[in-house]
Amino acid sequence: MDLSGMTAMDWAGLVAFAIGWLAYEPVLSVVTRQGGSINGHMQVVRRAWMAAMTVRENRLLDSQLMGHSINSASFFASANLLLIAAVGGFLIGGRSVTELVGDAPVAEALRSLVEAKLALVIVCLVRGFLDFTWSIRQMNYTLALIGATPEAEQAEAARAAFAEAAERVLNPALTAFSRGVRGYYFALAAAAWMFGGVALLAASLAVLALLIWRQGFSAAAQGIRGSAVHIDGAAHK
Repeated sequence: MDLSGMTAMDWAGLVAFAIGWLAYEPVLSVVTRQGGSINGHMQVVRRAWMAAMTVRENRLLDSQLMGHSINSASFFASANLLLIAAVGGFLIGGRSVTELVGDAPVAEALRSLVEAKLALVIVCLVRGFLDFTWSIRQMNYTLALIGATPEAEQAEAARAAFAEAAERVLNPALTAFSRGVRGYYFALAAAAWMFGGVALLAASLAVLALLIWRQGFSAAAQGIRGSAVHIDGAAHK
């Protein structure tokens, strides 16, 4: 692939995109070090959920909640497949790209650059699809654990150990779901590259800032932080 048509701003935007996508979680942990992020506090909430599940006689509610999450992940995974097929058809077809940039020899570099831009969008969507499918599998494992939960009258130590083990399956499942959703944000940033390197750079920084704000400083983040603090306080009384 001939990428000689890339400008300095294209490379700068691509570097910003890569840093934002690959280093998102370390950057988030640094920025939200004082108050913590939604992802971190939700681990406390889910641990409390699994602990509460072990003392319920009827766990239909827990199964319904997991079923809703599985349906959501399945919807997003299906949407990813459709988007991958759409962008991939445009990319692999070749003729559409040729019509977009022309078929003169001087347009070869530009054609390769357009293909690289579309390929970056596909990479984001494929990564998201893999996250969603892994999330669905882990959620199904969690459903099996809900069905196998010890009865409420069993020893508290046994129930606590089971809840902790179930939480170690549930948390990665929903973390993978979050990564899949995050892939849509970065796919949009990648799509902005079609408008040039400056657009990719601006979109990458905007997506990173938006995600960090939502995770650490939004009203939802504050509410979940307060709930997690309350749960931790109640657990240590």
